[in-house]
Amino acid sequence: MKALQIYAGADAHTLIERDGLTARHVSAISAAAGGPKGLTLTRLDRFIFGDWLVSADQTIDLLGASIGAWRMATACLPDSSAGFQTLEHDYIRQRFDFVNGKRPSAKQVSEAFAHSLETFYGGRVAGLLAQSRFRLHLFTSHGRGILHRDGPWRTPIGYAAAFCGNALHRRFLGRWLERIVFSSAGELPFNSHDLRTEQVVLNESNFMAALQASCSIPFVLEAVHDIPGAPAGAYWDGGITDYHLHLNYLTPRDQVVLYPHFQRAVVPGWLDKSLKWRHHATDFLRNAVVLAPNPDWVKTLPNGKLPDRHDFNHYAHDYDARVRVWQQAADASQQLADEFAQWLSNPNPRLVKPL
Repeated sequence: MKALQIYAGADAHTLIERDGLTARHVSAISAAAGGPKGLTLTRLDRFIFGDWLVSADQTIDLLGASIGAWRMATACLPDSSAGFQTLEHDYIRQRFDFVNGKRPSAKQVSEAFAHSLETFYGGRVAGLLAQSRFRLHLFTSHGRGILHRDGPWRTPIGYAAAFCGNALHRRFLGRWLERIVFSSAGELPFNSHDLRTEQVVLNESNFMAALQASCSIPFVLEAVHDIPGAPAGAYWDGGITDYHLHLNYLTPRDQVVLYPHFQRAVVPGWLDKSLKWRHHATDFLRNAVVLAPNPDWVKTLPNGKLPDRHDFNHYAHDYDARVRVWQQAADASQQLADEFAQWLSNPNPRLVKPL
C-alpha cells in the first residue's frame, strides 16, 4: 500500500506540471504543532534536509510551532540527519511516570522538558543560529488581558473566553492571544494581517525559552514568562494561534512552501480543531506542496492511528509498550521518505492531488 499522498495548491500544481519539483523550488518549509504525530515526519525530515536540499543553495525560511519548532531548529544543526535521529529516539523515550495514580504536574513536565532541551541543544545554539542557509522562525502564543499571566483561575477562564471569541471569528482571538515569532534572521515570510503579530530576534539568550514556550501546551506544561528581548507576559504553545501554520505566505514566483504534514487539512489554530468549516484550504496555500500519510496506510500502524498525546495516558503504566508502539510507527514512516524520493526522480503531476 502506498504510504505517501502529495497535495498541491493551484500555483504549486502548475509549477509541478511545467517543471517538476526540485530542491531549488523550495522557498520555505513549514512544520505543524501536533505532539507525537510529528514522529512520523522525522524520516521525511532526514531525507529532505540531509539528502535532497543539499543540491541547492538558496536561503530557505523554516517555520515551526510546538514539535514543528523543535523539528525546524534541528534542521539548522550542522548534521541535521543525526539530529533528527536523536530527536526521534529521545522524544519516543520521554518518561512521565504516574505517582500514586496521579499524572505529573505541569511544573514537573515543564522542568523535565527544559532538561530535555538543554541536553539536546546545549552548547550548540550559537552554531545553530550562526548558519546562513536557513532562517528559523519559532512561533509562540503570547497572552493578553487575563492571559497576560498564567494562573490557576486566569488560564482556564482566559482560554474559555478565547475559544468562544475565536468561534465567532478568528480575529477575536487577538483579544486574548497574539502571535510572537522568534526569528534568527530576515523578515517574516508571510502576511500577518490575520492576527496581531510581533517579530522578535532569536538569539542565544532567548532560544531555549522561546523553544520551550512554543511547545508549552496549556494545562500540560506551565507557560514561559518574560522571555528575554520579547514583550513581558506569559507564552504558550505556538500551535494555539498557529496549529498548522495556515498562513498567507509571501512565496516568490515559481517557488513553493514545502509542507511535510501528518494530514491533508491545514487547520489555522488549535482552537479551530472542532470547527470543521475552517479546515478547508484557502488561497493562502496556493503555493503549498503538502506531503501527508495516506489515511488507509495510517490504519496499518499500531492501534490504527498516528502516535498522539493520549498514548501517555493509555500507556501510563506500561512505558515499554508505548516506546515499542511509537518506535514501530516511526520505523514504518520510512516508507514516506522512500516514496517521496522515488516521486522526485519522476515527479508525475498526475499523482498530485488538489489541496
